[in-house]
Amino acid sequence: PDATAAMLAALRTVTTTTARRVAAPRGAAGAPVLVRALSEGRLPTSQADSLTQVGTRRIFDSDHDMFREMCRNFYETEVVPFHEAWEEQGHVPRELWKKAGDSQLLGITMPEEYGGVGADVLYAAINWEEQSYTGCTGPGWALHSEICMPYILHYGTEEQKQRYLPKLCSGEWISAIAMTEPGAGSDLAGVRTTAIRDGDHYVLNGSKTFITNGYHSDAVIVVAKTEPDKGPHGVSLIMVEAGMEGFAKGKKLKKLGLKAQDTSELFFEDVRVPAENLVGKEGDAVLHMMRNLELERLGGARRRPP
Repeated sequence: PDATAAMLAALRTVTTTTARRVAAPRGAAGAPVLVRALSEGRLPTSQADSLTQVGTRRIFDSDHDMFREMCRNFYETEVVPFHEAWEEQGHVPRELWKKAGDSQLLGITMPEEYGGVGADVLYAAINWEEQSYTGCTGPGWALHSEICMPYILHYGTEEQKQRYLPKLCSGEWISAIAMTEPGAGSDLAGVRTTAIRDGDHYVLNGSKTFITNGYHSDAVIVVAKTEPDKGPHGVSLIMVEAGMEGFAKGKKLKKLGLKAQDTSELFFEDVRVPAENLVGKEGDAVLHMMRNLELERLGGARRRPP
């Protein structure tokens, strides 16, 4: 615990330095100063004892190494010993999310003003990698932190950022994005869920399936058609909160793999969602999701075990 606390304190200091390095000028030879600096003194992967050895790869530095050691310790002590039991129950406990928030493993790239760490994506990548090294697929906080939160940060109003991001970064709330449908898969043009404007509300109807973090979700970004006659140009992102009348969570789905990962069905029947819960511009969901695709794909690749 003392070592972890020291690492967390150091990480807060490191993030300021990280921000300066990311904005560093380019060197005379045209290569970024940051890349050249990180290239010096690092052990090549080919010379390491294993692919998971701390201190390798030139894109990282000693600050990243310290954060990696903290992540590795967290997974080894808080996740690995209990994962088999979580696979039996079909989800990890909410208490683990709070521990992850306390250890600053949630919202790593989110600004500090909203409860995040304020670090660059390399720190998030380290978190993804260390989870994948353990083979423990239950914690769904990569989707929570690097898929759901960026939608709020990049396209949400200031009120939405203040309401949701601090709770998500702390692990008090769990987020999900509801895209996949029983008859449409993740084809946005085929989405049947609708959110029709009625005064100061959207009336949401439809269902979603295979939703990661769905069973425990407190805030769900729902992909729905606000103007069904416009096809993909009429699709929007609507934030739905647990407890809204007409919003129901289905059973936890049993899967061939990822057995400890919370995956469920979600149902919406005449859910009246305040119009201010629209995330981004109405009709621009496809555009918003395309802009987030690079990080989502990177995260998916990084989470594959070596």
